Amino acid sequence: MTSPTERRWQPGWPCSLAAALAPYRHGAGDPTYRVAPDGAHWRGIRTPVGTATLRLSADEGGGTVSGAAWGAGAEWALDTMPRLLGAEDDPSGFRPRHDVIERAWRRHGHLRIGASGLVMESLVPAVIEQKVTGQEAFGAYRGLVRRFGEPAPGPGADLGLLVQPSPTTLRSIASWDWIRLPVDRARSTAVLRAARVADGLERAGARGATELDRALCSVPGIGRWTSAEVRVRSQGDADAVSFGDYHVARDVGWALTGAEVDDDGLEELLEEYRPHRHRVQRLVVAAGLGRPRRGPRMAPRVHLPK
Repeated sequence: MTSPTERRWQPGWPCSLAAALAPYRHGAGDPTYRVAPDGAHWRGIRTPVGTATLRLSADEGGGTVSGAAWGAGAEWALDTMPRLLGAEDDPSGFRPRHDVIERAWRRHGHLRIGASGLVMESLVPAVIEQKVTGQEAFGAYRGLVRRFGEPAPGPGADLGLLVQPSPTTLRSIASWDWIRLPVDRARSTAVLRAARVADGLERAGARGATELDRALCSVPGIGRWTSAEVRVRSQGDADAVSFGDYHVARDVGWALTGAEVDDDGLEELLEEYRPHRHRVQRLVVAAGLGRPRRGPRMAPRVHLPK
């Protein structure tokens, strides 16, 4: 087995790997992500210089993070490890405006918003998650990676870890294969359009969240919900709000006012939190402040062919 490239890094805050990396795991069966019995987090990623397997672990006190990586993208993965875990996030200007958020901030003020620096890695699952249940979205993404992804390098392959398909591979997938995943025509077409301009989207991401938002929303089939989901994960955009989400407006509205609100109400509630609106959204989730769930879950669609 090829020896790994390694790095040790000490964050300046109590860094929870599980919390920092949770946004990059798309369902419990995500083939690009594994949590080992020893608590290490493994990811299969496609970096700008090649694929990589990244293993992250923390000491018991959470004071030091150890990274090991294999593959052509190993050095890139370790160089960007601090940013992935939130090192570039600056919460110093955040001021809670509601008592419930102040209490959540006192308890979860160590949370940082990480940035992967990888646009397509976040964009593909975000498009697949558009307007469907989590169960359907995670299953379709899992099927896509298992069928069209590639083994992660080094020991990642032994773990069954995969890397999601490259833009070139995405462009080659037949329409009937998308349907079998199942991903309907509207979403598969959006993925294909993004894959055709993937290099441009990655360049826009390198110029920052504002430029990336413009580039993403210029692609037909990608709107502000998808853009926000991608900007948070790839850029660490602390102000990106998932407007249009089935749960976010209701949960944040419930947390702040005791009543559900729509997107317009959410925008009004969060206006005074700029440029930290996503931080409020993240705190509501971390503190479990969302509205109580009542009734049956939304059922997945069953009319698409297998």
